[in-house]
Amino acid sequence: MNIKSPRIRIAPSLLSADFGRLKEEIARVEAGGADLLHLDVMDGHFVPNISFGFPVIEKIRGYSKLYFDTHVMITDPLKYAEAFIKAGSNNYTFHIEATNEPQRVIELVRKLGCDVGISLNPTTPANTLDPILSDIDLVLVMSVWPGFGGQKFIEDVLPKAEQIRSKLRQNQRLEMDGGIDSRTAVRAVRAGVDTLVAGSAIFNAPDSVAAMNEIRSAAQAHYRQGASR
Repeated sequence: MNIKSPRIRIAPSLLSADFGRLKEEIARVEAGGADLLHLDVMDGHFVPNISFGFPVIEKIRGYSKLYFDTHVMITDPLKYAEAFIKAGSNNYTFHIEATNEPQRVIELVRKLGCDVGISLNPTTPANTLDPILSDIDLVLVMSVWPGFGGQKFIEDVLPKAEQIRSKLRQNQRLEMDGGIDSRTAVRAVRAGVDTLVAGSAIFNAPDSVAAMNEIRSAAQAHYRQGASR
């Protein structure tokens, strides 16, 4: 798939899926039209929670042909990059707050043949990315504090998303994660976001595919067509 095509992309977050039925949950959203699968990795140190690691990603890689969008909320993104990429990640997004040497992480991920992204916490300024912005494939703006699913959308991040979008090239993506549903998706895409990560709103719904399509329809109706230029 062409992950960089200029259109709205929906990324169901596996963090909210039923881990007792992962194969079925993944198959349902894939068949229902998910554009990519978002994988939230938490280490209990960078964020106050633990989710799953590369053994789980390696296992589910055999279940799906979706693009694996791996978001690591860990204290040492350089140390574990190779393991997550070998497990099947197509993209490796790490937090700018987690390292003093983001360029080293970027260079390693590139060397391993993987796309690379940078994530920012809600209060991290957009200009923190300026020295490395041209070297990455996507920016992930957190619209909740990382660590737990089901949090309320933080609207204060929307001006930051607009600022970042104004600096991105055509082939760079702007992603938002946290509190995304059919209502907040509209606010996000108006700010220039083209990739929407949604967990609870999809997997906790009675019909995950219907919920996913509702988010997509709402977002597409308000998508700022010039956002991806």
